[in-house]
Amino acid sequence: MFFRRLVIGSVAMLSLATVMVALVALLPGDKISLPFIKDAPVNSLTGLEGSDGPVLVVKIDDTTYAHPQVGLQDADVVYIEQVEGGLTRLAAVFSSKIPSIVGPVRSARISDIELLAQYGKVAFAYSGAQRLLLPVIASANLYDVGANKFGPQFYYNDPARIAPYAMMLRAPGLLVEAKTRGISPATSANMGWNFGDPAENLIAIKSAHISWPASSYDVKWSEKEERWLLDHNGKSNVDSTGYVLGPKTFIIQMVSISDSIYKDKVGGVTPFSATVGSGTCYLLRNGGYSPCLWKRPTVGSGTTFTDPSGEELTFEAGQIWFALAAKEPVFTLAGMQDATNTGSK
Repeated sequence: MFFRRLVIGSVAMLSLATVMVALVALLPGDKISLPFIKDAPVNSLTGLEGSDGPVLVVKIDDTTYAHPQVGLQDADVVYIEQVEGGLTRLAAVFSSKIPSIVGPVRSARISDIELLAQYGKVAFAYSGAQRLLLPVIASANLYDVGANKFGPQFYYNDPARIAPYAMMLRAPGLLVEAKTRGISPATSANMGWNFGDPAENLIAIKSAHISWPASSYDVKWSEKEERWLLDHNGKSNVDSTGYVLGPKTFIIQMVSISDSIYKDKVGGVTPFSATVGSGTCYLLRNGGYSPCLWKRPTVGSGTTFTDPSGEELTFEAGQIWFALAAKEPVFTLAGMQDATNTGSK
């Protein structure tokens, strides 16, 4: 019995010594990998704990009449795009969570085709499109799950709203029906950005003002909530539940916005926002911003973000908003009352 206890004790001490030697051998930046503990899955788009899922993109009205919007709190990524008359419209990307209702849903635009191609063959939900644009959508690398194909069972008008600002989407049911029709959207994956610590030279700000000819957003840092809170056209951007919309990371991506060959039903020229190529940007996170460069070499590739020297800039884990803009933003630095303009076009 004594001999058996001695052997067990010796084995235990040897095991402990082995672990201690391994720990001492690790460098300060090394991570300890324990075979019996598995890392929780992380969504590729947000960096938050959760799984990757089929990508559904919904076009959302962003006029004043369309507010409060529905379902945007659950989006992984939101893009702000310029449309006719200098107004804005949103493309909301969902993968980790699909809300029961999303809206108000509006029509597709030519910028969507290039923008969304980096996500793979996604399910694209929208209310309709200009006649000349329909064949372009049909030939694009996406699944058309719009209102014209899936109808009033999934797209319906909210009686408390006024058309055309009233169309809502029953998103989970739409995806179920799409699957029965053989539609299998691309699964969310790394899009070029990664998650990590903020840049050491982050410039502390109170807010940023982004504008288009007939629309604007103010991005305000909340110490309490540790995220950016959004104003739309000068008013708090509150959704249908009373939640103030706003992400952990907000990217102001400077792009070329030019006239396209398409027009809306009243003759307004549809602008095209170019998201393939490269340009300057501003990465807002953790109460500050970093000047940055964006790069997307091809239609099928993701978008990467670096500082001016070429070093990668990482995002804060959480929801991400992108403002695709041609006019330089105006920043109000922390501790200052007056706006500080970084430049204007």
